[in-house]
Amino acid sequence: MEIKHTPRKHMGDVQNGSTHNVETGDIEQLERLGYAPSNMRRNRSTRTLLFQTLAIACVPFGIGGPIISAFYGGGPIALFVGWIVVVILSECVALSLAEFASKYPTSAGPYYWSFQVASKGKTTLSFITGWVWLIANWTITLSVNFGFASLLAGTITMYNPDWEATDWQLTLIFYALLLLSALVCVYANRWLALIDTISAGLIGLTIIIVLIALSVSAKSDRHSASYALGHYEDTFSGWGNLTFFIGLLPSAYVFSALGMISAMAEECADPAVKVPKAMTLAVPIQGIAGLVFILPILFTLAPLEDILAAPYGQALPALLGLINLGSSSAFTAFVSVGVMALEVSYVIPVATSLFHGRRDVNSARFTCGPIIGTTVNCIAVAWIFFQVVLFSMPTVLPVTTVTMNYASVVFVGFAAISAVWYFIHARKVYKGPPASDGISAH
Repeated sequence: MEIKHTPRKHMGDVQNGSTHNVETGDIEQLERLGYAPSNMRRNRSTRTLLFQTLAIACVPFGIGGPIISAFYGGGPIALFVGWIVVVILSECVALSLAEFASKYPTSAGPYYWSFQVASKGKTTLSFITGWVWLIANWTITLSVNFGFASLLAGTITMYNPDWEATDWQLTLIFYALLLLSALVCVYANRWLALIDTISAGLIGLTIIIVLIALSVSAKSDRHSASYALGHYEDTFSGWGNLTFFIGLLPSAYVFSALGMISAMAEECADPAVKVPKAMTLAVPIQGIAGLVFILPILFTLAPLEDILAAPYGQALPALLGLINLGSSSAFTAFVSVGVMALEVSYVIPVATSLFHGRRDVNSARFTCGPIIGTTVNCIAVAWIFFQVVLFSMPTVLPVTTVTMNYASVVFVGFAAISAVWYFIHARKVYKGPPASDGISAH
């Protein structure tokens, strides 16, 4: 991995035979994107970008929300070993995306990257990538708010056992959270960096609280290290030897939103270095935080059959003594579609770049180099394709209308609609990112 600290040269710089320092390059870059730099508040630093990635991933919720998939998918070993495996594979994805974020530091993200690295069919590829990216943002937002609404309802029930949220009450909580999120983004923009920092701090505090609470007050007996770190249970899912892979969903969910930080490129100075740094540092930090969160759960875990049979929509509330009235199948579908859509929007530019011999990203200021970069890209592409297949599979067999994983249906449906719409109408009006929306590829 290499970070070049030499001044950037733009298309105009080369033609004029001159170079500019980083600050001047940033200003020119913003002007090329159609902004007036003097009117912008670029208040993001590497630190605040890193805090934002930690807040987006939210390890306790990212693992805890879909954790029931890990219990169906092998139990403790899927959560512990699976977490370590996914951390390594996710760093390959992060490094691959970091190169693009450095080469093309624009908030347009994957749809812009796809347009720049493709040679033929770039307009079609860019359009479909943009829609997949949008679908990913929709479903990830839905999954987070849906899961949080369920946890809130469970918390209320814990303190007031006589109250149980009905479906419509849970839906109203869900809508209220969506509205609150929108209001914060629209009216509290100047404080978003501070909000991200506070959120990252609260996430760290939550992990510590869970560590202490489960270690001190867990009712079940403590497990041995061999059970907590290596017990494998393949009898619940019906998938036999494939059971372990089903349990990777919680870990993959945590790291699925790595590329979202690219949207902050125009809100920080020198984004060609700061955004890639935040992307690549987030994975090991989240990896350590995840282990601190996972280990006390595994050492104090109740019998898996009791957890899976409990009347809870998610396993984390069961572990913490809460009641969740949400639909676990609906939540899993939200999570799976979000992960699949995000990963597909990542793999399109990475695979396209590989096909063309990494001709663009090798010259990025943040680059892994031709050899390591190619290796990392290949691992990232293989892992993403595996995830798409894996998270299209139902969690348990035999498949019923309740246990069916509708994620593949939803994802393929949205992607097909975007492709059809492109050939019916968009191809006549969409010519790729406008000149004011990007940076020259060469």
